Amino acid sequence: MSDKLKKCCDDITKYNGANPELVAAMMKTYQLVLSKPDTRMVACSDPAELETVKKNFLIKKLGLKKSDEELDALIADACQKMKASRQKNRLTFYYLLVEATNTQSVFV
Repeated sequence: MSDKLKKCCDDITKYNGANPELVAAMMKTYQLVLSKPDTRMVACSDPAELETVKKNFLIKKLGLKKSDEELDALIADACQKMKASRQKNRLTFYYLLVEATNTQSVFV
């Protein structure tokens, strides 16, 4: 296991058990986003950011067909789980959403 993969798994384990195979697949998919400092983190205090997560990740990537209220609740739950973390790692945030929606098959 690479140091980067181990670090991501350790971060996810703070909130949930981490499946290294799933984490590695997600890292590969989002390597460009994770490599840039301004896109590596999710800002739960920014409504535009959360709307982007909803549209681009939950709807487009995961293919969820839930109401806006249900999608917003999923995002709010992930924000709440990561509340203690000042900087919310995007990969960890997305992992929590994947686990909450049982959509692991999108990546593995």
